[in-house]
Amino acid sequence: MARYLGPKLKLSRREGTDLFLKSGVRAIDTKCKIEQAPGQHGARKPRLSDYGVQLREKQKVRRMYGVLERQFRNYYKEAARLKGNTGEKPVDSAGRSSGQRCIPYGLRRDSC
Repeated sequence: MARYLGPKLKLSRREGTDLFLKSGVRAIDTKCKIEQAPGQHGARKPRLSDYGVQLREKQKVRRMYGVLERQFRNYYKEAARLKGNTGEKPVDSAGRSSGQRCIPYGLRRDSC
């Protein structure tokens, strides 16, 4: 399974919240400026459309669980096939995947 190997705090800054990708020893605001997005024009906050808000939330969930787009799409297809709330099922199946058994307990893959 592929995973993102780039800068982890950059992802947290992009989403504007702590994604718990680093160890919990220091607070996120002591590590970086969380309120400012990464990049040259990060201080400027763009107004998001409805689609933009949905996309940011999807990206946030993907990045919290450390899965890439295709695997996340497969989780969604599986959830759509099952009965129940489709929005909660991909998170359940991501937590049950073999490489990430610690997620339901609030732990990251690195701390297992």
